[in-house]
Amino acid sequence: MARQVSPALRPHRVTAADVARKAGVSRSAVSRAFTEGAYLDKDKRAHILQVAAELGYRPNALAAGLQGRGRSNLVAIMTGDLVNHYDGEILARMIRQLTAIGKWSFVLSAGGEMPEADVTGVLGFPLDAMILRGGSVPDDVVAHCAKLKIPLIVSGRILEGPGIDSVCCDNARGAAMAVQGLIAKGRRRIAYLGGQADLTSDRERRKGFLDAVRAAGLEPAAQVDGDYSFEGGFAAARALLSSHPEIDGLFCANDAMALGAQAVATGELGRSVPENLSIIGFDDIAMARWPMIALSTIRNDMDMTVTQIMRLLTARLKDPEAPSQTIRTAPEFIARGTH
Repeated sequence: MARQVSPALRPHRVTAADVARKAGVSRSAVSRAFTEGAYLDKDKRAHILQVAAELGYRPNALAAGLQGRGRSNLVAIMTGDLVNHYDGEILARMIRQLTAIGKWSFVLSAGGEMPEADVTGVLGFPLDAMILRGGSVPDDVVAHCAKLKIPLIVSGRILEGPGIDSVCCDNARGAAMAVQGLIAKGRRRIAYLGGQADLTSDRERRKGFLDAVRAAGLEPAAQVDGDYSFEGGFAAARALLSSHPEIDGLFCANDAMALGAQAVATGELGRSVPENLSIIGFDDIAMARWPMIALSTIRNDMDMTVTQIMRLLTARLKDPEAPSQTIRTAPEFIARGTH
């Protein structure tokens, strides 16, 4: 049988009333002591702050923000399952930048199916905004946010609708750059290692790949799907290169899969990279820049993306009725040692 805890033994958060009782002042005096610019005798303020420090009291910043400015400063970030290193790196940057502009973030992983209870649960908080990072955006999230007038900033895909702003790399252009880089190295039997076919990023990168290959008068040597992970890239590349040994150029829809392809090609299949097999990834994660890896890739600039997210967020909070904005960030071909 579960042990019942007496109400008297349960943790008690120190309140302004507790501080007021011990300091021998009113609750309004405690409030003024913690309000910048509020009038209060200097000695009384010092006494109240000392008592508050002894008790471990801090004002409820959420309540104070809502009462004073009508803002909670809470921003929810809904992200993928973080198997993609890019999502993990950009998430860390977003959290730092939100903190820098005085916002508190909390993260909800939307990997796989997201129960509706989780969606409605997070929307029960008084959010200033929600950032939807990559992956498939559940329709119920969009619908709930629209009803509650919660601004949405979407990163990694374009989503249309009032109060929704989007930031997304020009994926098709980036894929075309990769194909052009492979062709410039004399590659003619070029294959595509895709991610999840139902995601916007893969659809756009695949289309950019196919259009660029055919514009060069070629046909793709093969197409195969992974899952955006290192392990998925490793397994897919093993099957692809074993069944199509003629492939001399491989464009991967993200860096994690490209690293898996590089590992299986050189470690198991005896392919020499880049001498007889060129590999190009997409994103430019930190690991791609390691000297022993030196992955050629398409840079999906994280700092540029986060800067645009913060700009759109600030503008949306300033003018909730402003027209929606869509930003396409420019990709960049980064030539290293694998192509």
